[in-house]
Amino acid sequence: MPLVTSTEMFKKAYDGGYAIGAFNVNNMEIIQGITEAAKEENAPLILQVSSGARKYANHTYLMKLIEAAVIETELPICVHLDHGDTFELCKSCIDGGFTSVMIDGSHHPFEENIRLTKQVVEYAHDHGVVVEGELGRLEGIEDDVKVSAADASYTDPDQVQEFVARTGVDSLAIAIGTSHGAYKFKPGTKPQLRFDILEEVQNRLPGFPIVLHGASSVMPEFVSMINKYGGDMPDAVGVPEDMLRRAASMAVCKINIDSDLRLAMTGTIRKYLAENPSHFDPRQYLKPARAAIKEMVRHKLVHVLGCNGKA
Repeated sequence: MPLVTSTEMFKKAYDGGYAIGAFNVNNMEIIQGITEAAKEENAPLILQVSSGARKYANHTYLMKLIEAAVIETELPICVHLDHGDTFELCKSCIDGGFTSVMIDGSHHPFEENIRLTKQVVEYAHDHGVVVEGELGRLEGIEDDVKVSAADASYTDPDQVQEFVARTGVDSLAIAIGTSHGAYKFKPGTKPQLRFDILEEVQNRLPGFPIVLHGASSVMPEFVSMINKYGGDMPDAVGVPEDMLRRAASMAVCKINIDSDLRLAMTGTIRKYLAENPSHFDPRQYLKPARAAIKEMVRHKLVHVLGCNGKA
C-alpha cells in the first residue's frame, strides 16, 4: 500500500466520532513502536515529522523508515509535516514525498496568515498533497515552536469560515486550551478545554476536520520513572483523556501526540540503565523503550482516540 493523504481518514473519523492519532517520529525505534501497535490494533496512522526531526534524523532516512513501516504493516499511513513555518519548508517536504503538510502562520496577522497558507495550499494541491492550517496560538515549547503565555490566544470562531474559504485548507488546527510540551497545567488545578469554542467552530464549519495540537496527557507513570532514576522534572498535568475522547466525538479528527512518546522512551531508558549500569549495548536499552512506546500508543489508539479497527 502506498502512502496516503488524510482525506479519507478524516471523513471516516468525522462520521464515526473518533480521531486519528498523529504521532511525532524521530528515529527507528519510535516508528517501530508506533506502527507495531497500530498494526495489532488495525488503526490508521499519521506519522508526523517536525522541522527539528528532519534536521536530526535527515529527511531521506525518515522517509525510508516510514516506507519500511508501510511494507511491514500494510496500513494506511499519512506522512505529515508538523508546524511548517515557511513556504520553502513545506515545498521541500511536498517535493520529498510527504502526503500532508501543516503551514503554521498563526504567529502572523490574520491577512498574512491567509496569504501564506493559500500559497502553500495552491502548491500542495497541485501535487496531490493536503494542507493543515492554524488559527489561534498554543502556549508552550515544541522543537522550534516557542509561545509564551502572554502570546498565546484562543481561536476566534468568527474567523474560521473566512480563513477556510479564502485559503482552501483541508483541516484546521485550533487553540482551545491545550499546549505544547509536558507542562500544560499547574498541579492542583483542574484542566479545562474550551469546548464552547470547539462547538462554535463545528457549527460554523459542519463536516470540516479539526485538529488538536499539544494533546499529550503526560502520563504520570513515565514522569515518576524519570524522576526516580535521576531526573528532576516538576510535577506536570497533561490533558485529561476523557476530554480528548469528548473532542474526538465532536469535530476533532486529528489529535497530536509527542510529549508522551518522549516521556515513555526517556523514562524507560533511565530505568534500564539505572538497573543495569554495566550494559552499554544500545539495543539492550532501546528494546524496552520501543516496547514502552508500543504499549503507550496502543492505549491511545483504543482508549483515547477510538480508531482501533478503523484502518
